[in-house]
Amino acid sequence: MTASKNWAEDLIEDFSLFDDWEDRYRYIIDLGRQAPNLSPAEKIEANRVQGCTSQVWLVCTLSADTPPLLHFRADSDADIVRGLAAMVVTIFSGKSAQEIIDFDVQGLLSRLDLARHLSSNRANGLASLVARMRALAGRAI
Repeated sequence: MTASKNWAEDLIEDFSLFDDWEDRYRYIIDLGRQAPNLSPAEKIEANRVQGCTSQVWLVCTLSADTPPLLHFRADSDADIVRGLAAMVVTIFSGKSAQEIIDFDVQGLLSRLDLARHLSSNRANGLASLVARMRALAGRAI
C-alpha cells in the first residue's frame, strides 16, 4: 500500500493489481493481519458493533485539534471481516467528523466491485460498521 493522503484512491489502485477475487480476498485478509489488535479490555459490549454476524469491536478517540480528528481502531474474530474493518478504519481515521459523514462509501465499494463479492452477511456487517463510525462522527460535531 502506498502512503498517501487519499487512501481510498490507493486502495482502488492496489485492487486493480489483482486479476481475480481470490487474490483480492487474500489482500483484504493481509490488511487485517497488519492492523493492530484491540486489547481484551477494549473488546467489551459497549465497543461491539451491532448488526455484524461476526464479533466486531470499534474504538474511537478524538484528537485535540479544532475541529477534532477521529481515530478509529477495530478488531474482529473473523479474518475477512477484520480486513474489511481495517480498510474502513484506515480510510476514516485522522479525518474530521464532517469528512467521515460526507465520504461516499458506497461509491468506493462500487469502484472496488466489492459489494458484488461480499456475502449479504458481510455486506450488512460492513454497513453496520460504517453506520457506527458515522454515528460517532456525528456526536463529535
